[in-house]
Amino acid sequence: MRKIKKIALLTGGGDVPGLNSAMKQVVARANSAGIEVVGFRRGWGGICNYRPGGDPEWNRQWLIPLDYEDVRTIDRTGGTFLHTSRTNPASVREADMPVHLRSDDRTYPADITDTVVANLEALEIDALVPIGGDDTLSYASRLNEAGYPQVAIPKTMDNDVYGTDYCIGFGTAITRAVQAINDLRTPIGSHERIGLIELFGRNSGETSLIASYLANVNRAIISEVPFDVEVLAEKVLQDKVDNPSDYSIMTISEGSIPTGGDIMQTGEEDAYGHRKLGGVGQWTASRVKELTGHDVTYQQLGYMMRCGAPDSLDRMVAMNFGNLAMDVLLDGRSGVMTALQQGRYTTVGLDTITDGLKRVDVDRFYDVDEYRPKIRRVEDLPMFLK
Repeated sequence: MRKIKKIALLTGGGDVPGLNSAMKQVVARANSAGIEVVGFRRGWGGICNYRPGGDPEWNRQWLIPLDYEDVRTIDRTGGTFLHTSRTNPASVREADMPVHLRSDDRTYPADITDTVVANLEALEIDALVPIGGDDTLSYASRLNEAGYPQVAIPKTMDNDVYGTDYCIGFGTAITRAVQAINDLRTPIGSHERIGLIELFGRNSGETSLIASYLANVNRAIISEVPFDVEVLAEKVLQDKVDNPSDYSIMTISEGSIPTGGDIMQTGEEDAYGHRKLGGVGQWTASRVKELTGHDVTYQQLGYMMRCGAPDSLDRMVAMNFGNLAMDVLLDGRSGVMTALQQGRYTTVGLDTITDGLKRVDVDRFYDVDEYRPKIRRVEDLPMFLK
């Protein structure tokens, strides 16, 4: 790879705490090495909508210069100061196609990777640092195949990017969930009810598994294992009876599937083929109340898991991923993703993202009969129980 003079940052997909910390570290390291940094706003949408030689006012909506003064305080808050989107340049729908790229002879969805590469070259960007989850980084892998230098950084509160044990945002999501679960014991216990708390987690139930383990709840439903609501109702009712405080509490992943049913989702597919999840927690709460005859307090944590400033773990990992990304670029390497494996910082090939699926090891960490975590014999296991 040629000597780095200019790099670009972007964040795609859902926001998580820690994104700003990673970007601040990249900008600080780059500036100290004399490297120019720019930031694409709204994820891959920024690259798609940028117009080489176009109206400067228009382009400022999509691309901004970054130096240390621009990022000096951004790590004090969550989210992403560059903003984000779920744009997929490999599959752009007609309604999402940038106005200047629309034509009568296009078929949709359209792959405009050629426009992405042309814009990066027109801006003389030597390397790109995309930060995102499996969807955002799956396109980074596609761009990597087109030969464009990149070092990706994984983030997602679901912690399901393949190739790394940890993604930015997971620690804070678990911290928020455990705190909320413990706080909810107050109203649930006061009213002697069954409590059901729905957590984010589309295909991976790791947030439900780990949050329930740390908060010591009675039962936990995860995305990987279909659940029998009648069996579940019987168990949480018995948990309530056995508790001297006369209440029980459980978690459920938003992507969980009742036995014989389908995943519950609404709306149209996004650019990556996903519809909005929602409904399984409310449905389960209603069925448990119907089957047990006991009141159920249902709480969907939703965006509360990804809001606010990052916790200490996410700050540390985000900053170190940012540092590692710059180490790689300054060493003249690209085409990789920063990662944590067995508790150590490392890199993996960017195409690793699409090589497999990261899911809960059900046989090792989950009791499918009792619907609860099964954590045993942790000696020599990495911190994140892989």
